[in-house]
Amino acid sequence: MTVPRPPLPPFTAESARAKVQAAEDAWNSRDPQRVALAYTPDSVWRNREQFITGRAEIEAFLTRKWEKEREYALRKELWAHTEDRIAVHFQYEWHDADGRWWRSYGNELWEFDEAGLMRRREASINDVGISEAERTIFGPRGD
Repeated sequence: MTVPRPPLPPFTAESARAKVQAAEDAWNSRDPQRVALAYTPDSVWRNREQFITGRAEIEAFLTRKWEKEREYALRKELWAHTEDRIAVHFQYEWHDADGRWWRSYGNELWEFDEAGLMRRREASINDVGISEAERTIFGPRGD
């Protein structure tokens, strides 16, 4: 049984912004299981050069991601939406095991099913080295 994940399509500007904020909040939790529940069991991703299918692969990918990308902090912004699709621009900051800081910029295209689960995610991302003094994102909003 599929548990709906509001807001549900068709999206309005307000509900699309709420969906983007919910995604930001979930990803900032750095909890792979929590994040994976927002996707259909057979969700298809392209993340940079990787192709990922299904929740188990999503969880494994996110586990590896957050082991590498330490102190990960993300901001997402609604770019555009249709009835069942949302485009976002994002940036996040993190440091590697050697203490080097990075800011990653990207765009995502999302497609949802009728229950509000994401069935497709296409992500293009670029990393830029920054100094710790150049950081502008310091954790989930409200911290």
